[in-house]
Amino acid sequence: MVKQKSLMLVAFGAGLGALLASAGSALAERDTGDLNGIPFEGLKTFSEVYGRIRQDYVEPVPDTKLLEDAIRGMLSGLDPHSAYLDQEQYNELKVGTTGQFGGLGIEVGMENGFVKVIAPIDDTPAQRAGIKAGDLVIRLDDKPVKGMTLNDAVKMMRGEPGSEIVLTVVREGVEQPLKFKLIRDVIKVQSVKKRMLEDGYGYLRITSFQSKTGDNVTEAVNEMKKSGDLKGLVLDLRNNPGGVLNAAVSVSDAFLESGLVVYTDGRIEDAKMKFNATPGDLLKGAPIVVLINAGSASASEIVAGALQDHKRAIIMGEKTFGKGSVQTILPTSNGGAVKLTTARYYTPSGRSIQAEGITPDVPISKVKLETVQQSEFSPIKEADLVNHLSNEKAGKKDDLKGQEKTEESLAVQDYPLNEALNLLKGINIVRQGKLN
Repeated sequence: MVKQKSLMLVAFGAGLGALLASAGSALAERDTGDLNGIPFEGLKTFSEVYGRIRQDYVEPVPDTKLLEDAIRGMLSGLDPHSAYLDQEQYNELKVGTTGQFGGLGIEVGMENGFVKVIAPIDDTPAQRAGIKAGDLVIRLDDKPVKGMTLNDAVKMMRGEPGSEIVLTVVREGVEQPLKFKLIRDVIKVQSVKKRMLEDGYGYLRITSFQSKTGDNVTEAVNEMKKSGDLKGLVLDLRNNPGGVLNAAVSVSDAFLESGLVVYTDGRIEDAKMKFNATPGDLLKGAPIVVLINAGSASASEIVAGALQDHKRAIIMGEKTFGKGSVQTILPTSNGGAVKLTTARYYTPSGRSIQAEGITPDVPISKVKLETVQQSEFSPIKEADLVNHLSNEKAGKKDDLKGQEKTEESLAVQDYPLNEALNLLKGINIVRQGKLN
């Protein structure tokens, strides 16, 4: 009998530069040699069709291609996330755990025969060129995408760093197709980014969930705490397409003291798993606002769902993508692998996110603020009157003006982030008993 080890992962599909990876630990060995229940009549029909193609098709086709195409068709007919990976694709998937790969830097899937952008990855050619989540790629250079498989489209978008490709995309709300000229690059994804928004308020962005993301989050929070206690944290998961299951668990665990983080359920015993938090909250109860949008998928939804169910964070933004399934990687004897959907995952309260997504506690519609040109005549205030009394306690007037300018700039540059910061401040005001 043939036995194979299966690796559990959470993934969004075989997209360009897809950040899909094993969860870092093998599941129990599974027996794949059971012949009971094999539909021999169906296989006989398959054999007849296979023989007819070999004999009568207008051109000779290698047996390996026919068989691989048959396997790909069998898997693609199951769901959007099950797929056959040849040796090259399987190796690329494993390399994805390092966070470095070649390409344009976009997560893609298929929709109505076109390549759909799930999310551009930060600081990559795609993101810098202006590619947005939801864009439909209809041409690659001069070749129409319609009729291509996702793997074929991905292969065209990959190439030597420094080489050029033109993407023609259709964008909702824009009448004419848009053309983007991109230069391929080696994509090195820094999955965790941090900065201080204001004194005591930190910002943490996770662009994807890689094998070391949990450790990187801990390092980033501890680094921010060196400047003083954190009074609140914005955790930004917008346009995060997902990645490693264990990384999502680790990030959730970092802010939880105890309890269930996520559990999975499927037909086989290996698909039934529970992940629990361990004692220790990095922020010691300080408030958290998690930012999400339609580009937040898979592992991002695990984190948002866990923190929401435990009432550990306020979820703000748009409804998420809604991928609540788990894929298992099954290596094959030819060096490739089968990526097979084997389970659904559920939030601690038992919610299935599949095709539903995470609904934010505080919805924020897509808005864009712009600075308004100041009128030539400003309203007259006390400070403008001749011989007005001075305020002997106003010692940092200039600093306050600078702070106002910073806050105004943040509201214009990133309105949801500005609202998240304001919410954190409001929570702390209430906690300090400054409101009756």
